[in-house]
Amino acid sequence: MISLRDLEADSLFEEAEEWRARSRYRKALPFYRRALRYYRKGGDDGRVGRCLLSIGDTFRMTGDFSHASDAYSEAISVSKLKRDRLLQADAMVGLGLSRRALGKWEEALKLFSGAQETYLRKSDREGIAFTLWAMGGAFRVGGEIRNAINSFKKAKRIYESFPEERAVWSGIGYCLCGLGGASRVYGRFEDSLGFYTKANRLFTSVKDRFGIAYSHCGTGNALRMKGDLTGAMEHMKKAEKLYKGMGDIVSYSYTLWSMGMIRVMEGGLRKAETCFRKAGAGFRKTNDLRGTSYHMLGMGELLFLKGDVRGAKRSLKRALEISLRHGFKVELYHAKGLLGFIDHGQVTSANYRELGLRLKLTPLPFNIP
Repeated sequence: MISLRDLEADSLFEEAEEWRARSRYRKALPFYRRALRYYRKGGDDGRVGRCLLSIGDTFRMTGDFSHASDAYSEAISVSKLKRDRLLQADAMVGLGLSRRALGKWEEALKLFSGAQETYLRKSDREGIAFTLWAMGGAFRVGGEIRNAINSFKKAKRIYESFPEERAVWSGIGYCLCGLGGASRVYGRFEDSLGFYTKANRLFTSVKDRFGIAYSHCGTGNALRMKGDLTGAMEHMKKAEKLYKGMGDIVSYSYTLWSMGMIRVMEGGLRKAETCFRKAGAGFRKTNDLRGTSYHMLGMGELLFLKGDVRGAKRSLKRALEISLRHGFKVELYHAKGLLGFIDHGQVTSANYRELGLRLKLTPLPFNIP
């Protein structure tokens, strides 16, 4: 028999889900927490697990990866008690995404692989597709760009085989964004722009607020790499406004960093420094080590252009140390190349072909992809 407490808990949970679907993450959290308290009192482990999973997703979308990891880890514990393998797999993917965001991309891949085994046994094609997308992002963080592209393509093909609905369109859109980012780092800037443009159309059609912001940021970066700095800034400002409204600190910080790079390429060093410092503060707040390496790379270029060679080298060496320690291969090559240019006046230190990329380091300012 369903109690009034169960009905109230479910009502709170559904309201939280509605806020989260609208990318209003901070609005959603209080409702999830109240629902969780009711579910715990009722001893409903199944609902407790699902609520914890949603709480983890919500914290993750705001850049609070520590609380997200706690929620996912507890969901995994609950799933083991319930012997709910699908819940365990979902929580493993969420935990992997949180670890990936903290730069622990190899740990994330292990979690994704474990979840993938369950999805394959259960013939859960949506789970398989989502995990392939997540794996693509982990490969991207680790600098394994070809593996990233292949993983995003596989995920996209699965999503395209589903009946057309909002969630499927968003799934395809996120795969397109993944392909856009990986293509940019690979050196295929026109392809990158095409992927992000398609993604933006999809996200706009289904009113996916986060996806719209994501694709605007990606489009801005693709245009930046193609030399259209005015167009790039227009898209970045749209992304900045959306991310700020959602409370997504991490994505907001990456957008600020990209805006800083646009300013560097324009020669507006004062505005660039403001963007970089704000981005750096966001990366530190969320313990985003890969973001911090980008902050140091941007500041290294900026300080060199301002004539502070010692400060530039200190910043770039910090980026190199972080990238080396955590296996961020692409960022490591950026740091090595920029330091080589400062030390020797040559741009041959970073041979991106060793990573299978088509990038080419240029004299400063180098437009970091």
